[in-house]
Amino acid sequence: MGPQRIVCLTEEPTEVLYALGEQDRIVGISGFTVRPAQARREKPKVSAFTSAKIGEILKLQPDFVVGFSDIQADIARELVKAGVEVWISNHRSVDGILDYIRRLGAMVGAGARATAWADELRLGLDAIEAQAAALPRRPKVYFEEWDEPPITGIRWVAELVRIAGGDDIFPERAIEPLAKARILEDAAEVVRRAPDIILGSWCGKKFRPERVAARAGWKEIPAVRDGELHEIKSPIILQPGPAALTDGVTRIAAIVQAWDARQAG
Repeated sequence: MGPQRIVCLTEEPTEVLYALGEQDRIVGISGFTVRPAQARREKPKVSAFTSAKIGEILKLQPDFVVGFSDIQADIARELVKAGVEVWISNHRSVDGILDYIRRLGAMVGAGARATAWADELRLGLDAIEAQAAALPRRPKVYFEEWDEPPITGIRWVAELVRIAGGDDIFPERAIEPLAKARILEDAAEVVRRAPDIILGSWCGKKFRPERVAARAGWKEIPAVRDGELHEIKSPIILQPGPAALTDGVTRIAAIVQAWDARQAG
């Protein structure tokens, strides 16, 4: 049976449960949820990312609350003190996302379906990686998830860039789980590492390539010189859930393939 009244504090558990056909268990969702669109119409919104309406959540009488990362630790603490069972996942990699799908599925009695879906997602990633292997040259990629201050991409993003055929220019930062460890103290380091492609996903606000291109010294960067500045919408890349493994990586792969075609031309 598993839990019957689930509150999802972030988007990815909502997307997973809907995909598994277990959406009737969900009684509350994050206000930032956009996938699936149906969820926004059907479910009450009871949290943001760093805050939540604890009283409203308790009125829903949840028997299980699912959240993500240390950033939601205070929310989790309040709910645990109120007697609610809470699971805070902290996965930061592609393998972690796949395992998250399997575990959440198992918790609601849909383990076999979740495992089959995770295997299918892995096959999709393998197909994209195989296509990328044919590229004559791998572009260097700078991924920016915030602009002021500049914050580089997290681990699953760097891994998806690699799967799509590129190489993240800050691999040493990608392994850092906390955003504060991925803040660029010196933005000129991007100039020195000379990315061929710049991808922007500014965590809920529109990416402004013209502002990036206008940064001091950045006109020397190959990506700026060649106009290779592209937005990846936040919901399909910054959530550690199925969207990143489908629409997110597909978008990155399309950008890399188009870059390669322009290089050949």
